[in-house]
Amino acid sequence: MLLELQGEYGSIRIEEEVIAVIAGSAALECYGLVGMSSRKQLKDGIAELLGRENLSRGVEVRRENERLQINLYIIVSYGTKISEVAHNIQSKVKYVLNKVIGLQVDFVNIFVQGVRVSR
Repeated sequence: MLLELQGEYGSIRIEEEVIAVIAGSAALECYGLVGMSSRKQLKDGIAELLGRENLSRGVEVRRENERLQINLYIIVSYGTKISEVAHNIQSKVKYVLNKVIGLQVDFVNIFVQGVRVSR
């Protein structure tokens, strides 16, 4: 999917993967997040922890009727309040995408794939 924005001097085309990497990077800055998880793969009930080079595999960008929706698949740190971590990630991702790209994100959905003890 290609997102096209009209600017003062012409159009700007942004690939879905660029949006996914920015959203994933913003999420990783939040306290309580161990990392991103693959959105498609669960092996033996254990979520795969993705490295920084694979951030886009843990983020799904959807556009429906000019509305932008971001789905994040995450692994949280043991001992943190999951609802607070999720809320902080939602706020941070919306803010960063608005500030960096100028996108208005309608929804940031969080899918907690696992809990791990952070090191």
